[in-house]
Amino acid sequence: VVAVRRDVDILVNAAGVYEEAAVIDHPDQIWEDQIDINLSGTFRMIRAVMPHMKRAGWGRIINIASVAAHNGMANNAAYCASKAGLLGLGRCVSLEGAANGVTCVSISPTWVETEMLRRFIDVDINATGQTLEQVRAEYAKSNPQNQLVQPVEVAELAAFLASDAARALTMADYQINAGSLW
Repeated sequence: VVAVRRDVDILVNAAGVYEEAAVIDHPDQIWEDQIDINLSGTFRMIRAVMPHMKRAGWGRIINIASVAAHNGMANNAAYCASKAGLLGLGRCVSLEGAANGVTCVSISPTWVETEMLRRFIDVDINATGQTLEQVRAEYAKSNPQNQLVQPVEVAELAAFLASDAARALTMADYQINAGSLW
């Protein structure tokens, strides 16, 4: 048994797993795993900490979604659905927490230079024979700013959204998309 401390004032839900599968070939287990980790895990964390936040009269909940929640991505139905679900969940949590000073927002990044992106890049390297730098450059070019988002950029936005300066920001999704619309 693991003891969970529930007097959390700031919660950042940053779970994100994926495994590609086309809808017509999508195994149930892949669907269930991604929904459970990316969406249900977030729900459970919010449910665990929200009572304290409401009693305290202050709380910040930040869910890391994805631009894929807005635009979809072929062969990623479970990932896209789970991240889109975060947007709906966040709107509900925003309404339930508003009267008690609890805000809930989401951050939807495009390609962030993380291990998850590296897995996409490795698949492309194996499929095309291109170098790491060539494939990385292609991902960067998919954004009008011609860059990959850095993890620190997401962290800095989350820090602001968790601050008192963001007390009126709730029920919103902030896209760190480097101009991409994919």
